[in-house]
Amino acid sequence: MKLLRCFVVVLCFAISCSAAELPKCYQSMNHVTWIVQNADQVSAAWKALGLSDIKESVRVQFSGEYRGKPVTIRARQVSGHLGSLTLDFIQPDKGQNNAFTSFLSSHGDGIFSFVFEASSKQEMDKEIQRMRTLGVDVLQQLTVKEHGTPVMFTYFNTEPQGKYVLGLAYSPVAPAAGGKSMVSHFGAVVRDIPSVSAYWQRLGFQPIPIEHATPRKDMRYRGKPLWFYFDVGFQRYNPQFAVEWISAPATPANIYADYFKLHGEGIQHIGMPVDDLSKTVATYGKLGYSVWQAGAWGDVGKKDSGQYDYMDTDSIGGISVELLHAY
Repeated sequence: MKLLRCFVVVLCFAISCSAAELPKCYQSMNHVTWIVQNADQVSAAWKALGLSDIKESVRVQFSGEYRGKPVTIRARQVSGHLGSLTLDFIQPDKGQNNAFTSFLSSHGDGIFSFVFEASSKQEMDKEIQRMRTLGVDVLQQLTVKEHGTPVMFTYFNTEPQGKYVLGLAYSPVAPAAGGKSMVSHFGAVVRDIPSVSAYWQRLGFQPIPIEHATPRKDMRYRGKPLWFYFDVGFQRYNPQFAVEWISAPATPANIYADYFKLHGEGIQHIGMPVDDLSKTVATYGKLGYSVWQAGAWGDVGKKDSGQYDYMDTDSIGGISVELLHAY
């Protein structure tokens, strides 16, 4: 359920010093680590949905540590842009023991990490130390060469309580300027929003304001009327990046419960605003993707209202696309 204020509210990082002040490295996020079983297949499907500037599938080798022990990860990787967002589809080789294969085993295809940009190696090291004082260890730290330039990735062990892996990346070469934004937010399905909020707030991030979404007559699940209540909270990290947190009941049947059965807790959808909802849904339909769940907010057609359709794209990366149109 989308409430328009989710898109316009600006919340400051009013976190006390005791909870730790959020470092500047979290002001820039344009990178997503997406773990899949078939990078070529998934990236080709997303190309039809707007993925651009796609780099050819390549064999890569990451070197570093996993849970404090040396690790070498061999994988296939395809990268591209969804507007200003960089997506890295990583297909780790089977038979390895690392954070990527562990994620696949636990969740299947899906978004593993949101990766923020560290301005220097020193800034990354300083954040690693800050996290350790807060009880968060490094899950995996890797270095890989991109166009001959070594890039370092640090993935923090935040998923157990935070429901996704928080990442940092550092490259001596400045990242390319982003294009037009195509993604408004990401949506996560969790059992208990207050506990997730308390965890991220302890690390210096803003709390998650929670609302109780009420049923609407225009809600649909697989084309049939849907009448149910659920909790939702919207958390904005910075102007670029926001997460919608959703906790929903198992019954009646709904897209959030479906995701939980398929993948467990985690990132369930990507929100993409569109100018013409019906036309875009029809385009998705021609590609073989149907509407999974639909609804609206406000007085449809008037100011401060809108409609949304969740498209059934789980087969191409374990993530649904939420198409939104705000009036």
